[in-house]
Amino acid sequence: MAEKRRRLRFTRTERALHWVHASAFLVLLATGLALYLPSLSELVGRRPVLKNVHVYTAVAWAAAIVVVVLLGDRRSLRRTLHDIDVFDRDDRDWLRRRKAPQGRFNAGQKLNAAITAAFALLFAVSGTLLWLGERDTRFRFAQTILIHDWLTQISLVLFVGHLYLAVIHPSTRHALNGMTRGWVDADWAERHHEKWSRDVSR
Repeated sequence: MAEKRRRLRFTRTERALHWVHASAFLVLLATGLALYLPSLSELVGRRPVLKNVHVYTAVAWAAAIVVVVLLGDRRSLRRTLHDIDVFDRDDRDWLRRRKAPQGRFNAGQKLNAAITAAFALLFAVSGTLLWLGERDTRFRFAQTILIHDWLTQISLVLFVGHLYLAVIHPSTRHALNGMTRGWVDADWAERHHEKWSRDVSR
């Protein structure tokens, strides 16, 4: 009976990928803000150490993602990519605040995933250029640090919103269970992700 009241939402591979990205993001955000804000930089001190932690965390993040993708359940990752990529009329209605049944990801989650992936790529490119620019002037571009800083500020706003919905907001915080244990309550799934719940219950 307990199994019938649950819906498996994320595999171990999907959860591992999420937590690798989340943990690296938090370290990169903390060290990045400490490097960016003079008051924090003075408070923490040891700027070269902070910079090294920032750079090596970025490298470890990229390597860990590759490892998870290579060794994990790639079929589930392809399914997730497909679920996020498909954007139908129900998703557009949801964004217009009209009542519309949603799949495993609602329209907002799809947009958040797409923005997160795009930002990760832009962070990697701009961060690499900044690192190379310190060693070779050919890689120094006037807008690189500005892009990196703007990405940080926008990401901070998105992160706060994501954290609020995942941990605090009463109607959505149950979703965190899917990312920690893998499953969500069937009744909750039916209310928030009707199309997906209906498909997996067949």
